[in-house]
Amino acid sequence: MRMLAALLLAIAVSLPMAAKKKAPAPDPNDTPRQWTQLLWPQGAPHPKTVFLDDKGNPRQPKDVGDTAKVHVFLPAPSKANGQAVVLAPGGGYVWLAIDNEGYGWQRFFNDRGIALIVLQYRLPGGQWEIPVEDIQEAVRLVRRNAAAWNIDPSKIGVGGSSAGGHLASTAVTHFTKPVNDDPVSCRPDFGILYYPVISFLPQYSHGGSRVGLLGPTFLCDRELQFSNEMHVTPDTPPCIIFFSSDDDIVNPANGLLFYQALYDKGVPTSLHIYPEGRHGWGSNPGFKFRSTMEQDLSTWLENLQ
Repeated sequence: MRMLAALLLAIAVSLPMAAKKKAPAPDPNDTPRQWTQLLWPQGAPHPKTVFLDDKGNPRQPKDVGDTAKVHVFLPAPSKANGQAVVLAPGGGYVWLAIDNEGYGWQRFFNDRGIALIVLQYRLPGGQWEIPVEDIQEAVRLVRRNAAAWNIDPSKIGVGGSSAGGHLASTAVTHFTKPVNDDPVSCRPDFGILYYPVISFLPQYSHGGSRVGLLGPTFLCDRELQFSNEMHVTPDTPPCIIFFSSDDDIVNPANGLLFYQALYDKGVPTSLHIYPEGRHGWGSNPGFKFRSTMEQDLSTWLENLQ
């Protein structure tokens, strides 16, 4: 009986002492990070002419896309799964919907351990090399910094909405003939395409995006060059494509064309066309099928090979 009493007393004394033990201090380095940096700190190979506005003042780069930047959002290192997405917002190649189709995706990707790099690409004004070299360089930038950013260099994808989806689909189909030579590969490892412009053929294309990239006059060869359904090969990376059936800005046939081209070449692909939602839903929480879309995308990303 005395032994039992002594044991109970020892337990009673030890419990408060155990409760006083402090939890391990959190690692100050295990936190999310974000910053903005110039994509071409030494100047781009294809510089953009900055025109004056109607008052004779230089236009504001943030508004019209005269300066290329990347806005980097990294999850905490302990949460990072190695994947990264370079995301190009839409805007018909004449403006950037960078909030709804860029920054607004930060929580979705970072919550899943995926690094997000929002690309503020330069608007072409008819010089197609400008945005194409920007997205190719953004992929290289992430690959060069993969170790420091807790990213697997073989898990770097591109994404984009509308005209930004055209730019992303250009990145996944034109990497064998980059605008600029570089020893670091600009091939993305996967593509996420939200209601993308794919084809520049008149019966399918969004006319504003075509003129924005190529200018008001262009050769048929350029039209075919950027009809990206024509440039899929077996080496094109896996893609997932999203559309709304009632999209009246970009014909959902663009998604069907790209899906068929990928399927025909044996490239793993997934196509999701929701009954409604129209165009430009981006990261808008009011999109009726948002939760379904997020689950579709999450499952696809988790099962990428």
